[in-house]
Amino acid sequence: MTTTAIPISDPQLAARLTERLSNVEARLRDAVAHADPLADSASRHLVDAGGKRLRPLLTLLAAELGEGDRSDVLEASVVVELTHLASLYHDDVMDSAEVRRGAPAAHSVYGNSVAILVGDLLFARAASTVAALGPEAVLIQARTFERLCLGQLHETTGPADGIDPVAHYLQVLADKTASLLATSARLGAMFAGCDASTVDAVAAYGERLGVAFQLADDVLDLASSGDESGKTPGTDLRERVPTMPVLLLRARLAGGTATAADAALVALLDSDLSDDAALADAVRALRSHAVLAETRALAVEWAVAAGAELDALPDGPVVDALRSFAQALADRAA
Repeated sequence: MTTTAIPISDPQLAARLTERLSNVEARLRDAVAHADPLADSASRHLVDAGGKRLRPLLTLLAAELGEGDRSDVLEASVVVELTHLASLYHDDVMDSAEVRRGAPAAHSVYGNSVAILVGDLLFARAASTVAALGPEAVLIQARTFERLCLGQLHETTGPADGIDPVAHYLQVLADKTASLLATSARLGAMFAGCDASTVDAVAAYGERLGVAFQLADDVLDLASSGDESGKTPGTDLRERVPTMPVLLLRARLAGGTATAADAALVALLDSDLSDDAALADAVRALRSHAVLAETRALAVEWAVAAGAELDALPDGPVVDALRSFAQALADRAA
């Protein structure tokens, strides 16, 4: 097994990825560096906080399916992580998150305006990095950025009248989370010289994997401690950010199948959760509710669907690792 975030049983593949990921890390630190002291410090804030680097790792792993120019794969890996980091600066401001990756969120250190502007700076660095990879990569990056923005916009505004909130939320997850995982896999396979069918297969895998990932995250936001997740449990509840367990609970109420206890829990969620004790009560109630198990089941369903996208690819250590990654996500939610 490797020390990377993806479980890999092949020792040679694990060693290659570990080495290449260290190269990505070094290049990423170069990419966020600024001559301006404030911009430099704030840009490094989340890089220094660490993280699993799942997106560049997925780029590197998908690239193992081909034999293209590894320098382009390296740059593509940096692009997807820069894009992800930039989105986190913005997300944490909009969600009023206090903690990210076990460290204070950037806006709590530097203020909202600086955090937003640094997110913009990182998006600019991602754009300048991807420009060197050619027009197709620039177009893919631009379309991904558009989907990230749409996902955040639709999460903020909520579903329109007549739109199923659960279906709306799944589309938000596809845009806000899955789009970048799909692009991560797509760029890796593309710059490794894979054929179009392989590129499309790993991109579809990444799309479904991203939805599974966020559904699992919804479970962990309630079921794990802050030390485990690196985020404050129940932050989404406090900030009225929709998550699947809450949406499933509200669907019971809207559909007339809710119990009195369900109705009482919805009332609690709609109350003032600024008090830590009230928030803890809400988290405990959702942890023991059936909607958490239903969310776990959905996460597993999407993870299985991700693995199925690989069925047309030849078996081998790379495909095995991709399947293991999907399984690990399902286990993460269990």
